[in-house]
Amino acid sequence: MKLTSILISLAAVCVAACSGSGPGSAIFRANTPHEQYERSLKTAQLDQTALGIDWTTVAQRALRDSLKITVPYRESGYFSATKPIAVGYRISGSRGDKLTIRVDVQGRQAGRVFIDVFALDGASTTLVAFAKANADSNATAELVWEPRRTQLHLIRIQPELLRSGRYTITVTRDPVLSFPVKGRTSRQISSHFGVPRDGGRRRHEGIDIFAPKGTPALAAANGIISRVGVNELGGNVVFLTDADRQQRLYYAHLDRFNVTDGQRVSIGDTVGFVGNTGNARTTGPHLHFGIYSFDEGAVDPLPYVRLGPGQARQEFPSTSLLGDSVRVLTTKGFLRLAPNSDSPILTELSREQFVTIQGGTAKWLRVALPNGLAGYLAQGSYEPISKAIRHEALNVPTPLLDEAHPQAAVITTLNAGTTIRVLARLPNFLLVRGENGQTGWLIRSSGKAQ
Repeated sequence: MKLTSILISLAAVCVAACSGSGPGSAIFRANTPHEQYERSLKTAQLDQTALGIDWTTVAQRALRDSLKITVPYRESGYFSATKPIAVGYRISGSRGDKLTIRVDVQGRQAGRVFIDVFALDGASTTLVAFAKANADSNATAELVWEPRRTQLHLIRIQPELLRSGRYTITVTRDPVLSFPVKGRTSRQISSHFGVPRDGGRRRHEGIDIFAPKGTPALAAANGIISRVGVNELGGNVVFLTDADRQQRLYYAHLDRFNVTDGQRVSIGDTVGFVGNTGNARTTGPHLHFGIYSFDEGAVDPLPYVRLGPGQARQEFPSTSLLGDSVRVLTTKGFLRLAPNSDSPILTELSREQFVTIQGGTAKWLRVALPNGLAGYLAQGSYEPISKAIRHEALNVPTPLLDEAHPQAAVITTLNAGTTIRVLARLPNFLLVRGENGQTGWLIRSSGKAQ
């Protein structure tokens, strides 16, 4: 089947699957656009083709062999139409974070990009969030997601088949809630969750935000005022029910109220005014702000309101590198789990070793070995393969292979006496260019000059 015909067939099936309408739409009842697309491959009879099998295989591999990043983060990369790819990024997601994951693709024919997020628990993965499908094949995919638990998570990014282009992924973090005191930020928090109180008989179940008396205390979320009243410790208090997150927000030591029971409020509305009522009579005016989860009780409010770290600032690598290959320049190169020099080493790379660039930043390239192992390689530890390492003359006729595998297809057979330019190497193969400019792989024991 011609490439154009495959694209038309696949696109028609996937639009029906992802939109939930059209002939046969009842068949596609998967929970995510990624699953819907995978089922559409079966309908288009592509699931048992080499390309379809590779697409599914790399999707599963991304869940096992993911790399680790620290938010905020951004990098660029390249998707090839001829070689399916999926990338997994591990991040530490905290309850109280709002994470924005955005993927932009630039190419002649923009295609769908699937974003799925999984919670990691040992070797198991549980889907927790995904970006909605764009039926119009928009080149931008975005997911705004709030972790419900503090744990390690995995972000999987995968494009649809038969599309190529440069992409950028950006992951940023902001607090879930708006700050509850007007004109203040998390820098003004002076007492934190869990600090002992009353000689250790109880703990502080919130944070204290000092501000002048009468400063507006603001609704940090949309919700319903579930209680306005007075108690011994908190003095004048307000409870705001945040049903979306199954929790109540607690405002204490208020000088006076500005809401009533059952009132609906929006983010930024004034619920009361900062004071020092209750057991804060001997301290300066401040708001005691607490969060009580419906299922866990008191939780630390700091992650919910702390300042975000800002925008991702990593510089991108040269666009000419994306999708290209390089060789290791240093005596030892280290393939690392994360883009920093303190990250665990996945494997050591020898000088002149061949790697393919999938993406990364200006300081850390994300590269892959022919066996599929991917990781980050530091700037300065690689060089282009355009210039030959050395020249050799072949002693015997030698097959030039299209990949570094003993059963790979033969491009041509190089005659004895042919001078080859060695560009890079792998443990059992040499990447070479022949006299006529053809590039391919030689088995190192075959025809090597003595």
